Amino acid sequence: MEDSYQTVSTIGEGYYTEKRSKFLAWAHHVETVDEVKALLDGYRKKYYDARHVCYAYMLGAARADFRANDDGEPSSTAGKPILGQINSAELTDVLVVVVRYYGGVNLGTSGLIVAYREASALAIADAQKETRLVEEVVSYDFPYPMMNSVMRVVKDMQPRIVSQTYDNTCQIRLAIRRSLAGQLRQRLEKLSFEN
Repeated sequence: MEDSYQTVSTIGEGYYTEKRSKFLAWAHHVETVDEVKALLDGYRKKYYDARHVCYAYMLGAARADFRANDDGEPSSTAGKPILGQINSAELTDVLVVVVRYYGGVNLGTSGLIVAYREASALAIADAQKETRLVEEVVSYDFPYPMMNSVMRVVKDMQPRIVSQTYDNTCQIRLAIRRSLAGQLRQRLEKLSFEN
């Protein structure tokens, strides 16, 4: 199972023109549908005079949550080509918005597909990419005298400490890349038997 994914870390911009129609494109990092909606509302307000605000997004490390929207363009001529560019770049947690100003000349379905594809590709190419890890959180309860042993495992495996409480019974929550979570659990459980 993959435990890393690619996303954009900066806002990418693209501009494409065809037969006087202008296509303005942006690629944003997003993690929720609410973020997508907020950004789209902002673009619709800012570019209220544009004919179309088309978009596609992909969410989650599994790349299973996605949507493409043609916003009044002929079916599958805008959202699908935008989503196609997200897929070919193998990105997730990304929203690509393309705003179209109509230039008075119809582009036809193939012309629209090319224009939306090119504008999206330019915005994605302009954004910086980064690889992120899919993490799993491991919780472990232990008596205080085991603190040194637990911290030795933490030092060895380098998980990110999410939270820790020290009392009669201590608890530590650790985030680690998914492929190492089983190994971390085993090492912590092994401590319970040694002490």
